[in-house]
Amino acid sequence: FVSFLFLGVGKTTLIQKVTQALKSSGIPIDGFYTEEVREGGRRTGFDVVTLSGKRGPLSRVSSDSSTSRRDYRVGQYVVDLVSFEQLVLPMLRNVNHGSDAEKKICVIDEIGKMELFSQAFIQAVRQTLTGSGTVVLGTIPIPKGKPLDLVEEIRSRKDVKVFNVS
Repeated sequence: FVSFLFLGVGKTTLIQKVTQALKSSGIPIDGFYTEEVREGGRRTGFDVVTLSGKRGPLSRVSSDSSTSRRDYRVGQYVVDLVSFEQLVLPMLRNVNHGSDAEKKICVIDEIGKMELFSQAFIQAVRQTLTGSGTVVLGTIPIPKGKPLDLVEEIRSRKDVKVFNVS
């Protein structure tokens, strides 16, 4: 199998367009993408949207400058790990446990800092990438700062083709 990962700007827009094209061609596809949440012209967070139409918060801007020891934060955003896992993990398990006749393309947008707070997500992504016959269309961030272990692991896989989106 080959996994396609896009990085750069416009990733989610591209994922949405490719997903629509695949669906309209009758190709079985499942997965999720992340979408900005805006209020009054200002970005206030991100939602996870599954291809089956479920939506939930991934992160929101924190109005509180104090950090709880249980908060998962990326910059000004607090990650809602429970919501993320409730939406994404069942979908990934379903993709991983389908029979060969039920194999689909699996969309994972994105594998980034916020999502990688979830150890269960990391395990599910690894399982999906090694699954027989599973094709993954996903997004990873351009490396900056401290490398993200799973992202670098994916980037260096011989069965992964990376496209830069600009």
